[in-house]
Amino acid sequence: MALFAIAIAVLVIFALGYRVYGQYLKGVFELKKEVLTPSQKINDGMDFIPTPVGYLLGQHFSAIAAAGPIVGPILAGMLFGWLPALLWIVIGAIFIGGVHDMGALVASIRHQARSIAEVVRKYVNPRAYILFLFFIWFSLVYVITAFTDITASAFTASDLLDNGVVLGPAVASSSLQYLMIGIAMGLALRYLRMSVKAATLIFLPLVFVAIWAGPHLPLDVARLFPAFAAARFWDGFLLLYCFAAALLPVWALLQPRGHLGGYFLYITLAAGLLGIFFGGFKVQYPAFLGFINKNGDPLFPFLIITIACGACSGFHAIVSTGTTSKQLKYETDARPVGYGSMILEGVVAFVALSTVMMTAPGAIAGSPETIYARGIAGYLSKVFSFIPFPFAFSFGLLAFATFVYDTLDVCTRLGRYVLQELTGWKTGAGRVFSTLATLALPAWFLSIRMIDPAGNPVPGWKIFWPLFGSSNQLLAALTLLGITVWLAHRRRAWWVAAIPMAFMLAMTLLSLAQMFLKGGVLINTVICAVLIVLAVWLVAEAGIAMARVLVKEK
Repeated sequence: MALFAIAIAVLVIFALGYRVYGQYLKGVFELKKEVLTPSQKINDGMDFIPTPVGYLLGQHFSAIAAAGPIVGPILAGMLFGWLPALLWIVIGAIFIGGVHDMGALVASIRHQARSIAEVVRKYVNPRAYILFLFFIWFSLVYVITAFTDITASAFTASDLLDNGVVLGPAVASSSLQYLMIGIAMGLALRYLRMSVKAATLIFLPLVFVAIWAGPHLPLDVARLFPAFAAARFWDGFLLLYCFAAALLPVWALLQPRGHLGGYFLYITLAAGLLGIFFGGFKVQYPAFLGFINKNGDPLFPFLIITIACGACSGFHAIVSTGTTSKQLKYETDARPVGYGSMILEGVVAFVALSTVMMTAPGAIAGSPETIYARGIAGYLSKVFSFIPFPFAFSFGLLAFATFVYDTLDVCTRLGRYVLQELTGWKTGAGRVFSTLATLALPAWFLSIRMIDPAGNPVPGWKIFWPLFGSSNQLLAALTLLGITVWLAHRRRAWWVAAIPMAFMLAMTLLSLAQMFLKGGVLINTVICAVLIVLAVWLVAEAGIAMARVLVKEK
């Protein structure tokens, strides 16, 4: 089967989903352009800044499209076959993830750009609000932990380029140059009063210069440290970066880096789609490998939690209600920024999955980021023969690292917001303390050397990924629960959130229960138990509140 035929069907379905169901949701949420948003009312120049929809879309998209829609679909496709993964990506993005993202964003701007937990406090009770904030914070800690370690793994990859340069250090070099370019763009926009268009024309090409320069200026810390210490070095560096980035004003790094990252995402998507359409690739990987994978995990619920962000992600709600809602200029922008970004992330997930689909079963090897980069390089080299494979391979890996960067510092900033909301400590000292507290647990997790039952060292992200997926999807279910209660209070079509919520809740609680019974790393087992208790408690509180609303309607 030709890969491009599947791609056409997927893109048409996504376009119809945005056009038809996205428009329907716009009516459900009663979006009006003339209503003042929190960014217009407050506009403090720090966090609340009215932002043009195109600029905000790139920033929001790059923040939510991190390692999840790449690693998840690749792992799920390899374990269960590409067909169930593809079906969940398409159905989930249109009817669950899109509703979740758009609903969370609209609910936030209707409540002074506060977190989704504020909606829970208003429509459930203050106790549920505190529980929800703790749940959000735990989820952020796991996102930071998993994504930091997978980026450090990419920076220490031992693959060799044609010129003998080790790939990991080359990508690390390009990544740091990319961050510097983002900071320079922010300064140019702020102090030179440069237009966004002019700044994009200047600084976006510099990102490709950084890709070229990386292999010529590799940052090979492995020469100074043993392999394990080199990975820990990058873990520590990335956490320090998160600390600094979370305290900077959004104009200094988050907005310009997100803007550049958004374009990088679009270019990577275009490269993947061009390769799929014009590369002549055939589907070689099996469509279905069975209901039980080689690790003994059943298709349901593990397909859902493995793909995670590619179809639905609770993390998106934290971004939507943490940074994006403070920058949304008009209510009507919630459809392209919220729902549209989720559809685009579904396309990212499909492109990632296609790198598995086009590969013969015996030829798949390496980590998910390597499989992804090799696939993107294959697409580029096949369509554009003048592009050297090593450059294309570096491009794919930098694209992966870029997506993760955008998520890491946003996560840390959001963790700061959550703790400041819990403590009410809004001063400069409160910002520093909340940021340090958010990064303390990831630092501790990443300092532990993980081993498998046979005593062999295992990358930390492999240990944390299943729990990250479960907690992330459970957060999505609880967010949809809050949106359901809010819509019911407004006498709107609350079922658009309630049906996805019931499905996600069943899948994630089942996965957490199975992981708890399976055992393994002690900290994972403990957190499984904590998340199950918090979730059941929140569902009970929300169920009582929802029952009261339905009784009043009668």
